Amino acid sequence: MKKHSEAPDTAGYGVGDLLGLGSQSVRKNYYPALQERIEELEQERNRYKWLFENALHGIFQANLRGGFVAVNPAMARICGYDSGEHLKQRVIRLREQFFCSVAEFDSIRQQLLDEGKVLARETRLRRADNTPVHVALTLLRRPDLGPEVVEAFVADITERYLARQKLEQLNVDLERRVDERTEALQNANVSLRHQIEVREKVERELVVAIDAAREANLSKDKYLAAASHDLLQPLNAARLMVSALQEGSLPVAEARMVQQVHRALEGAEELLADLLDISKLDQQAIQPDLVYTEVADLVTSLGEEFGAVAANAGLRFRVRPRAAVVRTDPRMLARIIRNLLSNAFRYTREGSVMLASRVRGGRLCIEIWDTGVGIEQDKLQDIFTEFHQLLPHGDGGRQGVGLGLAIVERMARMLDCEIGVSSVVGRGSRFTVAMPLAEAAGASRPPGRLSAPPQAVAVDGFAGARVLVIDNEPAVLASMKALLERWHCDVITAANDSAALAACQPRGRAPDAILADFHLDGGRTGCEAIYRLRRELGRDIPAAVITADRSDETRRLMRAQYLPILNKPVKPNRLRALLVSLLPLAARQ
Repeated sequence: MKKHSEAPDTAGYGVGDLLGLGSQSVRKNYYPALQERIEELEQERNRYKWLFENALHGIFQANLRGGFVAVNPAMARICGYDSGEHLKQRVIRLREQFFCSVAEFDSIRQQLLDEGKVLARETRLRRADNTPVHVALTLLRRPDLGPEVVEAFVADITERYLARQKLEQLNVDLERRVDERTEALQNANVSLRHQIEVREKVERELVVAIDAAREANLSKDKYLAAASHDLLQPLNAARLMVSALQEGSLPVAEARMVQQVHRALEGAEELLADLLDISKLDQQAIQPDLVYTEVADLVTSLGEEFGAVAANAGLRFRVRPRAAVVRTDPRMLARIIRNLLSNAFRYTREGSVMLASRVRGGRLCIEIWDTGVGIEQDKLQDIFTEFHQLLPHGDGGRQGVGLGLAIVERMARMLDCEIGVSSVVGRGSRFTVAMPLAEAAGASRPPGRLSAPPQAVAVDGFAGARVLVIDNEPAVLASMKALLERWHCDVITAANDSAALAACQPRGRAPDAILADFHLDGGRTGCEAIYRLRRELGRDIPAAVITADRSDETRRLMRAQYLPILNKPVKPNRLRALLVSLLPLAARQ
């Protein structure tokens, strides 16, 4: 009887037996090619195993309904675990323990079920210490291994994420800097462009931020011009109140304080006016109105205007006009010369200032000489940039804000004038405004002489004059009333034309002059109020418009309607001169 072991054991056959490879000799003799293939597959498996264990990126196989099937060491390092086995043991449920956002996991799972793969999706995974790590996931569904089995490749993108966060923060900082340094936007843009070149323009968001900054600058200019009326209203009221105080008799200490307030308001007015002018020039909202102009009259008028400035500063002031006609905008040319004269007096402590005009080679040259502190040669071009000071603060002289010469340069360019400057430090400077003389045909028909500011009359000269003031700002009405009553005028104030009519009728006679604000409530204008009062009262009452609107359009409108215009903030001497021209002689006697 045979032993049981001698019977064929078919239940113990292996894969090699089934393939006919039950013994070493059979495999070698009959299936050498298959043996070579098996060895190659074994080598390939070892290679992939080595890559799996030594890959720089994380690799894992997992069931979306549970946890990990296999995890490589790189995946463990990314998540802060000691080993892949440690990660597999700690994370039982991917949805709640591995992903920072359950909603994000559900979205990825749904995409896998719909499309079978997810490519380079950025998300956050939970580290061993419960802190998030930013990664890019590529997942492939393996339905052959299970309905929700996936294989994933994970790249740690923390550095890229932090760099993007830093860039976004730079964009936020840029927007804040635009708000704080609007006038320095050009330099900021140059700096930003340089940064973009250094970074090889890798981020499109930075370019978008620069475009937004440009739009913000244009919006700023438009807003500044549109808001000029509201900005100048309180300043106008304060100037008029201070002028009313100066007209009275005050103790020495109080008079000194009022004078200091007057100077502070004057500086604020100059700054605001310069800002508005720069804004309009940059927007090209100012267009020159070219006419034939007698320059000698303009120079003489400016000489009379700055005579008091020279007297207060204790400086000698000489004016040397030369008869000549040019085709220019007299208002803009006067502003150019006025700014140059203001600088000359500001930076001259002792000595003299001279304003002269002369003809050289078919061109007119207007020159402003001073014996001031002078300018260094390497700074002669810088002085025409915005906010550039000839002297640092604390070096003496009344300080400006560095916009006067920037306005000069822009206006001169519009008038086709050439601005020249020469200077010696410690001895003084000379500024020259050169322009071509008008042709003979135009020169034979020059306009009349620009009138100089009328000489101030005594305050008693307005006694008995009835003046109607229309303004929708109560503070302006109160300050105008206080100042005009100091001049012994009979003052009527009203917020609109209807209130003005009601106030005039009980008094028995019409006002001798009307001073109306241009912008009134309800969309109405001072012009409309003046015409209604003239019509209702049956008299062609002398009138003028007072406004903070300095646009050329408004100025042309007033000129077309033959109404004098006075800009806010109102200066008392100009208001006095305006009343002299408006009030009939009988009303001032």
